[in-house]
Amino acid sequence: QVQLVESGGGLVQAGGSLRLSCAASGTISSINTMGWYRQAPGKQRELVATATSGGFTNYAASVKGRFTISRDNAKNTVYLQMNSLKPEDTAVYYCNFRTRIPLPYDAWGQGTQVTVSS
Repeated sequence: QVQLVESGGGLVQAGGSLRLSCAASGTISSINTMGWYRQAPGKQRELVATATSGGFTNYAASVKGRFTISRDNAKNTVYLQMNSLKPEDTAVYYCNFRTRIPLPYDAWGQGTQVTVSS
C-alpha cells in the first residue's frame, strides 16, 4: 500500500503563489504517475497536473503557464508550484499516486484546502 501526505495549502490573495507537496511512502513501484487533482464545492474532481516517473508532465488547460508540477523520485515526492492564483483555483487539492506495475493501483491523499481571495 501507498500512503500520501500532502502539505502546503492555505489562504492567499489573487495573484499570489502557493506550493503544495505530497510525499509517498509504503510499497512504491518505481514506474508510476503522481499528480494533483482538485474539487471545488458543487463540482466534480478534475485533473490539475500529473508527472510520470519518466519525466512526462500533463496540465489542465486552465492552469497551463501558471502551475508547475515537479517531482523528486528519490524522495517519492511531488510538488505543485502555483503562481498567479485566481479565485477560481479555490478547491480542495488531492494528491494521487497511480501505477500498473506489478498490478493496477491507485491511491489518494486526504486533500489540502487552497483558498484564493479576490
